[in-house]
Amino acid sequence: MKAVVVHGKDDLRVEEVPDPVTDPDDVLVEMEWGGICGSDVSYWKHGASGTAVLKDPLILGHEVAGHVVEIGAGAAAEAERLGVREGTRVTIHPATPVGDHAMPADLAERTNLWPEVRYFGSAAFSPHEHGGFARLRTVRPDQLRVVPDRVSTKEAALAEPFGVALHAVARAGDLSGRSVLVNGSGPIGALVVAAARAKGAGTIYASDLSPAALEIARKMGADHTVNPASGDALPQDVEVAFEASGAPKALGGVIAAVRRGGVIVQVGNLPAGEVSAALGNLVTREIDYRGSYRFVDEISDALRLMADGVDVSPLMTHEVELVEAAHGFGLAADRSTGSSKVMLKLS
Repeated sequence: MKAVVVHGKDDLRVEEVPDPVTDPDDVLVEMEWGGICGSDVSYWKHGASGTAVLKDPLILGHEVAGHVVEIGAGAAAEAERLGVREGTRVTIHPATPVGDHAMPADLAERTNLWPEVRYFGSAAFSPHEHGGFARLRTVRPDQLRVVPDRVSTKEAALAEPFGVALHAVARAGDLSGRSVLVNGSGPIGALVVAAARAKGAGTIYASDLSPAALEIARKMGADHTVNPASGDALPQDVEVAFEASGAPKALGGVIAAVRRGGVIVQVGNLPAGEVSAALGNLVTREIDYRGSYRFVDEISDALRLMADGVDVSPLMTHEVELVEAAHGFGLAADRSTGSSKVMLKLS
């Protein structure tokens, strides 16, 4: 089968790899759609994503959906319990906690904080955990999430990043009627806008340097957009801010935009290592600064919200065939193309 494989910095290939063999406890999924994430681009551009450094060739992709083509004998009972059979359309929870660890009781349900997690398309561990940018992938039945009838598999491939956004919104607490700033309107920021709107936020401001990204944010539910490159100023005294750009230099302005006693959720990945940022107002304004990492099971919430009418289609700006993956990655890496989420047609 063909797969999108990164071999190192600036070395991305679409190549033939062996078809996976379905073990008795696994389910075989034929992939239909995948969304290119910033971490996928980072492996291609830098040979690393954050602290995860590429050591061996890696099949990329953790935002995927498709349909079941084979169920191992040992997985049949669990698949039946989940309503999964051959032909069922599914997306995949890409995380697998590993290692023998003891979590504090108050963190037991926050599985995203487990010390060791193997994740689709990640080089964090050796051997690396191959992703889903291929025609076929075997998974455990508990990783499957059934796609509702009113949601396409193309849309379902975005349940994973939408789950990230929903987790970030949950970290902020109740947003009902509250004023919200989303700084950074790339794919995650735009999905945070949609998640905040779905969770009852009042006025939502979206900020970005790209007019195209701001237009997508408007379509995803932002009431007002701010472009600092055009001289726009961030709003003042918002109750909650989501920093989704991952740019340390943006932090000072975001902190200043939040009212005293407000909340900031950091959802954009900050660079590895030390960063320089203006943080003084965290103290004098007594602002809660909270991290947000991946998700627990908000991927299931994402599917439900999409079935209930949350439209993620404005995010999907480009579509390419699997064999044209290099072109798709180039689009995803170049915001001047107007790209947000570039979708790979995997089969």
